[in-house]
Amino acid sequence: MSKTVESDLQVSAPVLAAYSYCETVTGQQARNFAYGIRLLPTAKRRAMSAVYAFSRRVDDIGDGTLAPDVKAHRLDETRALLGRVRDGKVDEDDTDPVAVALAHAADRFPIPLGGLDELIDGVVMDLNGETYETWDDLKVYCRCVAGAIGRVSLGVFGTEPGARGAERASEYADTLGLALQLTNILRDVREDAADGRTYLPADDLAKFGCSAGFNSSVPPAGSDFAGLVHFEVRRARALFAEGYRLLPLLDRRSGACVAAMAGIYRRLLDRIEREPEAVLRGRVSLPGHEKAYVAVRGLSGLDARTVSRAALRRRA
Repeated sequence: MSKTVESDLQVSAPVLAAYSYCETVTGQQARNFAYGIRLLPTAKRRAMSAVYAFSRRVDDIGDGTLAPDVKAHRLDETRALLGRVRDGKVDEDDTDPVAVALAHAADRFPIPLGGLDELIDGVVMDLNGETYETWDDLKVYCRCVAGAIGRVSLGVFGTEPGARGAERASEYADTLGLALQLTNILRDVREDAADGRTYLPADDLAKFGCSAGFNSSVPPAGSDFAGLVHFEVRRARALFAEGYRLLPLLDRRSGACVAAMAGIYRRLLDRIEREPEAVLRGRVSLPGHEKAYVAVRGLSGLDARTVSRAALRRRA
């Protein structure tokens, strides 16, 4: 059963202030994400900002400079806060605006808050220094930190009534999250190496002679770094192709939001594929005008129509 979303006139001043705070965080710290969610109607945009602000808090704990035991304690506190949200124990006058906004969003939309618990699990994996031997191992991590966020977001988006294949929407949202996360991992290999983290599967690194890691602006001596990147790009493209099957299941503006966010990452993937070694020299990004073009393309529904036509051809 879907929950009813009120008009602005029914949202209290403290809740509006909490949402405003979350939207500010999102606009300042998540430019790719912000390009997508600005295409949503107000209630959904605010809810997604609340989800992002909570997720950002978790990520900032994991990526910060605190001692490991302090990080672990902060993550426990954040998990306890999520429990309060889940149990309906956050009042509108609570001093934590993220908690207030997330509690209101979760009361208005069927958000699977367990996905945010999974995000915390993923950051704990980082804290514990987990490494990944195979793609199957890495998928567990990616599902925690990205696939789960796809499923949480789907709780806000919802699916179109009567959409064919809607029962698989959560699966597609999860897979699209994996595609975005693998793109992130490729983009950030040098930055992650500087932080002592390696995410790409050890099996893949060994296959392409890259086990020495990425602590330099040039590939490891004797490696086939371009071969490694192209191998992972093909894997990410397959994930995008599957995850994009979510688009026709969403309403126009939710589909536009997803298409914009995913489209930005697909274009990043194109850039990485064209010049693999660029990721060793700095962060690959898109200029603002290109992001705006992707957003317009998403709002036009072009990507959703393309996916729908491809699905019809497969069924023919």
